[in-house]
Amino acid sequence: MENFIVSARKYRPVTFESVVGQQHITNTLKNAIKNNQLAQAFLFCGPRGVGKTTCARILAKTINCQNLSANIEPCGQCDSCRSFQNGNSFNIHELDAASNNSVDDIRSLIEQVRIPPQAGKYKIYIIDEVHMLSQAAFNAFLKTLEEPPNYAIFILATTEKHKILPTILSRCQIFDFNRIRVEDMAAHLASIANKENVNFDQDGLHLIAQKADGGLRDALSMFDQIVSFSNRNVTYKSVIDNLNILDYDYYFRITDALLAQDVAGALVIFDDILANGFDGNHFINGLASHFRNLLVGKDPATLKLLEVSEGIRQKYLQQSQAVSVSFLLSALSIANQCDLNYKLSKNQRLQVELSLIKMCHIASALDLTVSDEALKKKPDAVAPKPEPQPVKEQAAPVQETQPPLPVVKEPEPVYAATNNQPEKPSEATSLEVTAVKPKIVIQKPNLSAAPSIIPNLNDLTSNTGPQASDEPQYIIGENRNPFTQDEFLKLWNQYANQAKEQAKLNLFTLMTANAPVLKEDFIIEVCIENKIQENLLLNEKIDLLNFLRVKLQNFAIDVIPRQVEQTVKKRLYTSTEKYQHMVEKNPVLEEFRKRFNLGLE
Repeated sequence: MENFIVSARKYRPVTFESVVGQQHITNTLKNAIKNNQLAQAFLFCGPRGVGKTTCARILAKTINCQNLSANIEPCGQCDSCRSFQNGNSFNIHELDAASNNSVDDIRSLIEQVRIPPQAGKYKIYIIDEVHMLSQAAFNAFLKTLEEPPNYAIFILATTEKHKILPTILSRCQIFDFNRIRVEDMAAHLASIANKENVNFDQDGLHLIAQKADGGLRDALSMFDQIVSFSNRNVTYKSVIDNLNILDYDYYFRITDALLAQDVAGALVIFDDILANGFDGNHFINGLASHFRNLLVGKDPATLKLLEVSEGIRQKYLQQSQAVSVSFLLSALSIANQCDLNYKLSKNQRLQVELSLIKMCHIASALDLTVSDEALKKKPDAVAPKPEPQPVKEQAAPVQETQPPLPVVKEPEPVYAATNNQPEKPSEATSLEVTAVKPKIVIQKPNLSAAPSIIPNLNDLTSNTGPQASDEPQYIIGENRNPFTQDEFLKLWNQYANQAKEQAKLNLFTLMTANAPVLKEDFIIEVCIENKIQENLLLNEKIDLLNFLRVKLQNFAIDVIPRQVEQTVKKRLYTSTEKYQHMVEKNPVLEEFRKRFNLGLE
């Protein structure tokens, strides 16, 4: 029985044209050979399985080929090419730096470099995994790498470029190999499958290419494994069964359940996924990638970023039309937060289930948000417009287009009514107070539900011009009733005590540490010592002004912070410091000490 050769070795590229996905490097090397501009040291770096060592061998064989083709490819027939293919070339030497990383190994290499080639033009030294060399070996290699003989060429390959000394990097031409694209890898696997007479479908090959993560060697190893598993019939089903990959269909089904707000269906699908042996973290990461693909599929400009087969691409396009961008962004945020908390959670399954439940309610939350915005834009959708009532001739011009406003009678009126025309209060009683510039507009409070409600300053907005709405406007004027210092301090202390009862100890300390100062124009100045106290006062300012303005019937009151220099009292630690402090207060104490020759200890 003939020995089996794995595809990674059997179909290893032997020419520049057969290298997959690295055209930017192969074209540069071919032009350098054509123009006779070869450097004396090359560094090939990149992830595993992308063709670094393969390109190094092809370059070494092409340099010494005696019959180069017109497109700068080795002929494969001359003595140099045949000796290299048979592994007995005297001009091409390969060194594994992982097992030959000492100074002695580098010294032996330097001794070999001194011997010129007996046949051919160049001696090429390929050093693989060069980052494994020791510090001393790197230093021993520096001089030879910088000034080698004109017939010596060094090709270094590594997966960890950051571990190589900068002095080595400065002596090499650096070529960065890219990860191989999914489409290029799938096409290469299809060509190999055709040569091996293996049945396949394109979805299965795309799935292998995605799982390989840019490494062609990994893709070929998985391809050989699935060919044996599926008896030379590589299908999408056989790939997901053998490589333990979560089927795309799960993600499409669970997304449909989330859009339909079907919590039970989403949890059942997740339970089915766990029953098949998949990890919850793997699922949530895959779901986030699924949402990302849906977001990409909504715009034709980003459609090329979908690295999937054509059949899966059509499914993404179809589902992306049924889901909104707002839903996808919210779901991505929830999935990302679940991924961050997954490993720290003691109940990891519950973390994923909570995330799915949140995603199920995204659509309803978005609908509520949209309806709230619509209500703000169209307040007449909730409250019917009041019928306009006749206005007397002496009414002010601003009231000609508005119905007269009924007055709310309170036991202790806070606002003075300005409507001189007595009107019977309507069933939907509204609040109206003095309208004096500058004006502040508020929404109508529902006095039928809470007749004693006092308008809150958080709901106030400035009225700088005529309103576009047909609704009647309810206006609070700027009331500037005077008040005494004692009245103000009494209310100030009352608010501070309320803060203490509500466990706002920081606010209580701020309000009682320094007495507030009442300035002109009803400005209240509060002394603060640091930025934290300033932020605390600003956060509490609106509620504090609500309380003071309503109680004092003065809407011109304002609270401003004032920074004071914090005096630091010097603490007395040693006996000498304490004694000097006492002497400053009573100098006779020093004479007493000297007269009796007393010590300080």
